[in-house]
Amino acid sequence: MDALDPNPAAPAPIRVLIADDHPIVLDGLAAILGTQAGITVVGRAEGGDDAIARYDALLPDVLLLDLEMPGTDGVAVLHALRGRHGDALRALVFTAYQDDARLMAALRAGARGYLLKGAPRAELFAAIRTLAAGGAALPPALAERVLDRVAGDAGGDGTIPTESLTPRETDVLELLAQGRTNREIGAALTIAERTVKFHVSQILAKLDVGNRTEAVSKAARLGIVSLTGPDREG
Repeated sequence: MDALDPNPAAPAPIRVLIADDHPIVLDGLAAILGTQAGITVVGRAEGGDDAIARYDALLPDVLLLDLEMPGTDGVAVLHALRGRHGDALRALVFTAYQDDARLMAALRAGARGYLLKGAPRAELFAAIRTLAAGGAALPPALAERVLDRVAGDAGGDGTIPTESLTPRETDVLELLAQGRTNREIGAALTIAERTVKFHVSQILAKLDVGNRTEAVSKAARLGIVSLTGPDREG
């Protein structure tokens, strides 16, 4: 029988990529995570497009992701990375927003955990370790809300029906079908362009599609929108 190694090798550290558009938050998170044995920050990203590029290059064990970022927002980042990396993606959303719409959009897009900024450090460390081990991390209060939301939204076959689109999301979708840009949609609905981006992310998540073109195509097939409009013939 082989003798046990008296000095077994330490497990490889959990490699974390942080994505947040606030440099102070990035610095703070890197400093906090740096205090933990077994966790190492391998990169930082200050926007959605940067997060996608750095994830592809670094292939971290865990992505710590803010939702509200310039350019490509967090939900769109999740969609893009899930399309590229599938179940290998271990994304922990770390955000100040706790409304149900953002929570559900992130989870549908592929997030494996959702933690609010301001949570105790120990909770953040535990969530990262849980995701790295292949698990999912939701605080009990958020987990209960997810279950309640799914129970309320699910159809008889357990799928999320298209009727879960809000009236505002339907308005945005109809303008997308007319070929409008985010700026044009914002002007038409008297809302900020950033708000339009959020609604588009919600629509992609709820329709389970990867981009605006697919969203319009699927919505047309389901009869949610018509492809006729001021910018289309038919």
